[in-house]
Amino acid sequence: MRRELNLSDLESELRRALARPLPGPEAQLLLAPRPRVGWRPGEWPADCRHSGALVLLYPHEGKPHLLLTLRDAALQNHAGQVSLPGGAAEPGEAYDQAALREAREEVGIEPECVRLLGALTPLHVPISRFVVHPWLGVADSRPRFRPERGEVARILEVPLDDLRNPARLAVERRRFRSGEMEVPFFKLDGEKVWGATGIILAELLALLGYPPDPWNRLSASGNSCTGG
Repeated sequence: MRRELNLSDLESELRRALARPLPGPEAQLLLAPRPRVGWRPGEWPADCRHSGALVLLYPHEGKPHLLLTLRDAALQNHAGQVSLPGGAAEPGEAYDQAALREAREEVGIEPECVRLLGALTPLHVPISRFVVHPWLGVADSRPRFRPERGEVARILEVPLDDLRNPARLAVERRRFRSGEMEVPFFKLDGEKVWGATGIILAELLALLGYPPDPWNRLSASGNSCTGG
């Protein structure tokens, strides 16, 4: 049975977990499409660009929540997809500072309101040629969000309990230019959370001791794919 977590306990648990080796690529692969074309966990080309992303947890309605954003449909990269606040690091900028700066620009979160706990495993995203450096942070109160028009279509406030719920996992078959893939995803707030965002969240859950396993659910159901 999943135990309830308040934000204080969650922060303490995450700090302890971050002091140990990270779950890393093994956890990332749990939410990676199969086959994962052009991705070798822990490796990336030398000419990739680097970005910071903020994995922010905060209290809302008495429970820890996670911040996600729905990207505007007019954006050049990953339009209409669910993402974490973040973006490209400027020359000489640390990845944690890039994550905080982008969170302020995209959704209005003031950096001084965020307490950074540590970094998750960097993730190479072949399609955009970025390496994403996710940083875990907590805020003591729910931020006053100000989504940037033209970048953020809407904000998703996801209870951590929803993220930990195995019933929120599914797999579906999709066709891409590179061929067909089986794509695992979270069903959260009416959206499908997959790709780089889902992969990063898989490591967060593994860090907390709840590694997601959509593939086991798929085998148990006897279906070749599910959706919804």
